[in-house]
Amino acid sequence: MVPLMKPVSYIPQSLRLLDQLREVLRYKHYSLRTEEAYVYWVKFFVRWHTRNAQARHPRDMGAAEVQQFLSMLTTQRNVSVSTHNQALSALLFLYREVLGVQLPWLDDVQRPTRPRRIPSVLTSTEVAALFSAMTGVELLLAKLLYGTGMRLNEGLRLRVKDVDFDRRVLVVREGKGGKDRVVMLPHTLHAALTSQMA
Repeated sequence: MVPLMKPVSYIPQSLRLLDQLREVLRYKHYSLRTEEAYVYWVKFFVRWHTRNAQARHPRDMGAAEVQQFLSMLTTQRNVSVSTHNQALSALLFLYREVLGVQLPWLDDVQRPTRPRRIPSVLTSTEVAALFSAMTGVELLLAKLLYGTGMRLNEGLRLRVKDVDFDRRVLVVREGKGGKDRVVMLPHTLHAALTSQMA
């Protein structure tokens, strides 16, 4: 089956495949972590298919090769559902956005479903025990994460200008998905944050 070509929104200037992938990801403002992950999966995909044969460009591969690769991840590597989905997303991006190849069968690929789990949450006593083992900036950061629900990287990237004592809020910049949001500043951390900022 000959893959259908579709126009891409950005034509990369680089000659090498991985450089083209990076260029398109940056043009579309994907995060650095997403870029690293997608480059890893595309490189793994190409290397896995050329392990016993001559190197082949992904443009020369198609449905069978992608399904073999995804099947190998599940059966031999026993990867998690989120890892499998990440690999599939990287290959979808490569074919659709970089190579401009429409593979209609990719739309019908069944993504594995994650089993529903009850989240494990620390008790108040366990949280107090953790806080008692910390001091200084680490303690303040832990309390901020616990009190606001911020992610670790969001807490580490927090800047002075993002703290608004008058409105009792913190501005989280470029959080997950590159979005900004506002979270409430716990009243109990007001004095500690003032001291840290001083």
